Amino acid sequence: MNPIDRIHGGYVFDRRVRVLSDHLAWAIPKDASVLDVGCGDGAMAKAISGRRPDLKIEGIDVLVREKTHVPVAEFDGSSIPRDDQSVDVALFVDVLHHTEDPMILLREARRVARKAIVIKDHTRNGVLAGATLRFMDWVGNARHGVALPYNYWPEMRWREAFGEFGLEAEMWRAKLGLYPGPAGWVFDRSLHFVARLAFGGGSEEELNQVNSVKNKPEA
Repeated sequence: MNPIDRIHGGYVFDRRVRVLSDHLAWAIPKDASVLDVGCGDGAMAKAISGRRPDLKIEGIDVLVREKTHVPVAEFDGSSIPRDDQSVDVALFVDVLHHTEDPMILLREARRVARKAIVIKDHTRNGVLAGATLRFMDWVGNARHGVALPYNYWPEMRWREAFGEFGLEAEMWRAKLGLYPGPAGWVFDRSLHFVARLAFGGGSEEELNQVNSVKNKPEA
């Protein structure tokens, strides 16, 4: 393992799971069934469940690993193997920018979800945003053989895409604090977001009543 892999795996990844799971736990409506699309080994889903025991989380991925932290089923990467409106929430954590066309999975998520879609992804906004995101993606994923189409959208394109499916970003959080200290000046900026897309069911008041979640993730 080279030095970059050691730093990323031993420090950046653990912090990312810890901090990002706080944001995601805050965004998911109460008592929801959640389908984590492209969940990997389920580490993020497990971390969210630890903060939100009221949730029932299952995952799907194109490659089901031998050991997973939550139940994971296989899917083809484009068609979500669930009936219409069969889960409360569809969850995507840094998945859509790895697809050639994010609209395909957004359409599928709109079909299977009853209450909301929760997304963590990137925005290609700001100076050298594209180059910075490519570097982060390569460091975090190249060694795992993950597809890297580098398909990053600016915030405006995300919002346009949501509107095409009748979705509204009723929660959008861009200051996530995923990286420590000076690294955050380079790798956080306006490059990340967590959004909750609504189309009926679940209110912001209900979210704020979920007392088991920290409102402010640890620095």
